[in-house]
Amino acid sequence: MAAIEDFKKLDIRVGKIIKVEDFPEARKPLYKLTIDFGKEIGVKKSAAGVTYYKKEELLGKLILGVVNLQPLQVGSFTSELLTLGISDKEGKCVLVVPDKKTAQPGDKLY
Repeated sequence: MAAIEDFKKLDIRVGKIIKVEDFPEARKPLYKLTIDFGKEIGVKKSAAGVTYYKKEELLGKLILGVVNLQPLQVGSFTSELLTLGISDKEGKCVLVVPDKKTAQPGDKLY
C-alpha cells in the first residue's frame, strides 16, 4: 500500500491545452498535446489517449497532469508528463479536470 509520503512526491498541476496534433505513428490512438503549466513549470508535451475528444474540444481545456515523472519515449515523441484521465464504462479515456473556472495553469493539487 502506498503511504501519503509517496503521493506527496507527485507534482500534479493544472495545465491548459494549447495545441493538439494527430499521432498517426503511435501503436494505439493518441494525440500529441502541448500543455501550458504556467510560469513556474512552463510548456510541456504529452502523448495522451484522449482521442474520444475532438481536437477542437481539447483546445483551451484545463486538465490535471503529473509534471515530475521521468519522460517517456513513445515512438519518435517524448512525452514529458502524464495527463490524468479515467476509463469510463465504455473504456474511453475521460480527462480529469478542475471543476471551477478559477483554476489557473500551474495551480498545484494538494
